[in-house]
Amino acid sequence: MTMIETNRVEFKRELTRELDIEKEVVSFLNYREGGIIYIGIDDNGKAIGVKDIDGDMLKIKDRIRNGISPSPMGLFDVLVEQVQNVPVIKIFVASGSEKPYYKTSYGLSPRGCFMRVGTAAEPMTTAQIEDIFTHRVRNSLRNIPSPRKKLTFRQLHIYYESKGIELNDHFMENLDLLTDAGEPNYVAYLLADENSMSIKVAKYAGVDRDILVANNEFGFCSLLKATDQVLDKLRVENNVSSEIRYKRRIDTPLWDERAMREIVINAIVHNDYYTNEVPPKFEIFSDRIEITSAGRLPVDMTQEEFFCGISSPRNKELMRVFRDVDLVEALGSGLKRIQKVYKKDIFSFTTNYIRTTIPFHSQIVKNETSYENTLGNANVEIGNVNNLEPTKRQLDIISIISNFGKNGGINGRDGGVNSGITTKEIISKLNISERTIYRELSILKEMKRIRFVGSAKNGYWEILSDNNDVSIPENAFGGVKESELTKRQLDIISIIANYGKNGSVNCKNDGVNGRDGGVNSGVSTKEIVSKLNISERTVQRELSILKEMKLIRRVGSDKTGHWEIIK
Repeated sequence: MTMIETNRVEFKRELTRELDIEKEVVSFLNYREGGIIYIGIDDNGKAIGVKDIDGDMLKIKDRIRNGISPSPMGLFDVLVEQVQNVPVIKIFVASGSEKPYYKTSYGLSPRGCFMRVGTAAEPMTTAQIEDIFTHRVRNSLRNIPSPRKKLTFRQLHIYYESKGIELNDHFMENLDLLTDAGEPNYVAYLLADENSMSIKVAKYAGVDRDILVANNEFGFCSLLKATDQVLDKLRVENNVSSEIRYKRRIDTPLWDERAMREIVINAIVHNDYYTNEVPPKFEIFSDRIEITSAGRLPVDMTQEEFFCGISSPRNKELMRVFRDVDLVEALGSGLKRIQKVYKKDIFSFTTNYIRTTIPFHSQIVKNETSYENTLGNANVEIGNVNNLEPTKRQLDIISIISNFGKNGGINGRDGGVNSGITTKEIISKLNISERTIYRELSILKEMKRIRFVGSAKNGYWEILSDNNDVSIPENAFGGVKESELTKRQLDIISIIANYGKNGSVNCKNDGVNGRDGGVNSGVSTKEIVSKLNISERTVQRELSILKEMKLIRRVGSDKTGHWEIIK
């Protein structure tokens, strides 16, 4: 599909020395909505591609960093994106708070200041420059001196080193941690090993603030470390509450972990530390969690623009550092992830604060039995589980199941993909509680990422894919309702119905599939016993019941015959 230029989208065919990329970036920094510049797309919207992706990205970052004032660090992102199956460079530019921005070589003049007008970067008049300059936001954290002069940054170095980045002797200058006078600024103070900033996580017994159960403080250290501590604490609090109902138990994870991560980081990075040095506040009630951060929306941003994902970082210096250490992903992407899970009404805006209220929600429904017996029977209470993306822990579990058998494990039993691992083996590998593992496995099962094969006692987990997704034909139940069958009977029907798929031996003796009108027929009683790993006597009893219900039939002799589904 052909793309078009708009007031927020600009195309450039290629990066050359003649291309005034600084002018385009300045125009978006001065524009209230920011914008996107694509390198590798012509004026007609056709993707041409970029020959030297890495080289051009480095040149773009260097030219923006050194060619624009005030410092645009933390206000832009340079990424690679596939457009029309061709790799192009995408420059995301947020609206800056220290307008007017200008090309450093020309200063505050019509030759240096530009504004996005329609689909073009137009020079600003002297009158426009003077008017915007008089209203410039001067309370940037970069301009505020640190309350302490002697600061150390061991934690900051550790975070950067963990990402393979070594900070040199000029890191404070490079990260905008100095005022114009060369003294440590308030950003440096927040990122230093020691400061007086403390983030509180309070927990109450009910729906109001009458009974305080716990009050944890995280801080007095680098804001990076404090952020991780808050995330860890909330991860612990995101346990599963249970509600017992007739014949089933509802297990309820309190909130979506990935969306919560975005909300927490947004509250910390965009908090107004300048006005009264109030850090974000996190309050957990019995029915919700409230996250309150100081500050209002930027003066020139509407709530509609906020929900559209238009980015205008309050503390661009903090944003830049959080982006460097991967606590923040691409600029402008966080709110989109939040709105995939929660509605707009979780946000409320006042004159001095922004509050996010996350109601606790139900996700998993299990039969009211022991954990071992719930593995094949988890159901979804609400229909949003399949829309969620796996958390890091869930991805770890998927990886363990997927790779089981590659390093000596039993691989591919019954045609599964790297199948064979039990719940206990997963618990031993992750070294976390059994209850947590059962919860995560149930969520992944409902997300249709994995399935459980065999009995609750001796079964195992395997990855679901398009090639091995076992299904029961619609006609497999005849006039019998699926709800009238036990789990074991459903397992037997599934084995018979899918026999011959995924590499299993099909229709011994003559290799014909579906003799006498059967569906994927050919499985013997002994083979069913081996797949379910239960006694032959039990299997024969269940087969007899299913035969009486006219759901299956026996073809051939007792010695060499097989079972098949009755159409």
